[in-house]
Amino acid sequence: MAKSIFDKIKENKSPLGAVSGVGHHYFTFPVLEGETGPYMKFNGKTVLNWSLNNYLGLSNHPEVREADANAIINYGLSYPMGSRMMSANSYQHEEFERQLADFSEKEAAFLMNFGYQGIMSVIESVVDHRDVIVYDAESHACLIDGIRLHKAKGGIYYKYNHNDMASLELNLKRASKYVSQTGGGILVITEGVFGMTGQVGKLDEIANLKESYNFSLLVDDAHGFGVLGPNGKGTGEFFDVQDKIDIYFATFTKAMSSMGAFVGAKEEVILYLKYSARSQIYAKALPMGYVLGGMKRLEMIRTQPHLREKLWNIANKLQAGLIKEGFNLETTNCHVTPVYFHQNFTRDEVCNMVIDLRENMNIFCSVVIYPVVAKGVIMLRLIPTATHSEADVEYTILCFKKIRSKLNAGLYNHEIPSREVFA
Repeated sequence: MAKSIFDKIKENKSPLGAVSGVGHHYFTFPVLEGETGPYMKFNGKTVLNWSLNNYLGLSNHPEVREADANAIINYGLSYPMGSRMMSANSYQHEEFERQLADFSEKEAAFLMNFGYQGIMSVIESVVDHRDVIVYDAESHACLIDGIRLHKAKGGIYYKYNHNDMASLELNLKRASKYVSQTGGGILVITEGVFGMTGQVGKLDEIANLKESYNFSLLVDDAHGFGVLGPNGKGTGEFFDVQDKIDIYFATFTKAMSSMGAFVGAKEEVILYLKYSARSQIYAKALPMGYVLGGMKRLEMIRTQPHLREKLWNIANKLQAGLIKEGFNLETTNCHVTPVYFHQNFTRDEVCNMVIDLRENMNIFCSVVIYPVVAKGVIMLRLIPTATHSEADVEYTILCFKKIRSKLNAGLYNHEIPSREVFA
């Protein structure tokens, strides 16, 4: 008798699902309430929040709120209805695309509803079974899932060691040999900023390899767009290689604090994607509120560089202060601030440390464990924003010193309490 497909979840809840019983709504799926910002409500109390990708503080900026509200008043939450190909295109969508193409220094751009599904669809569309994908080992899950779609079509892919140019070149040689037999091409995939570790991708060195190897370069710049570069145009501008990026992808959920994404490339590539990207062809168009609100956000990124300067001031002070106190930030060279603890602490110790931070010190940040990081490693991930203050930084460093002392002294090594308040 055939088993139910659900039988297996009783024994195997997946690596992340295995921790669901420890603290659902506390460690996982927590509920943060109030206006998005450095201070929000968690479990009924105000916490200093370091967990949101509201990089430039645009989420509750008065000009943005006004633009969003006016868009909803004029268009509601539904317009335009249907997919853009069939019934839901608009001049505003096309104007936003023109502005995004100009800002990202690409011939054309294409709006997408979501970053995750969008980049998967882009990857699936531009490669076929004759082509090879060569990708960074620490690529985001959305990129990996796009590569899996390539695999499903019989495509080949090679993984190079994270930010390791010797490994990339070795795999480019393998890929070149393969496509010489199939008549296909090579697509190199990397991130502009690796969002978990804060490490900037070596786009300048990757671009230099184009002199020796024939490949196209796709960059997912979710965490670099609006933040890096003299004008906030992203990691390509930061390295002055934006023209070497063949497919530039960014989401609106980070610096722009909104929903949606876009892809920029040559006009012929964008036209092809408009008629090939399944996540857009068979989905409702991005609602007008996000289109008009997005244009306002892009205008602010262009015209208000002080927001970016505030972010970097806070990020630099936070990271410099943590490093001065001996904390390990590993390879971050961007605003994302991961703090690593490498001892083999037990699950109870990790949970108790986070409870102490949230209940007694009123600090909320994300805790990251295996499989996102290696076994035996704890990462507390801090996301500085333009709305944090220097006082927030100083208080957080003080609290991190306290939890490190308690952790090293074994004070967290006991059964997880029910939100127990530590002495």
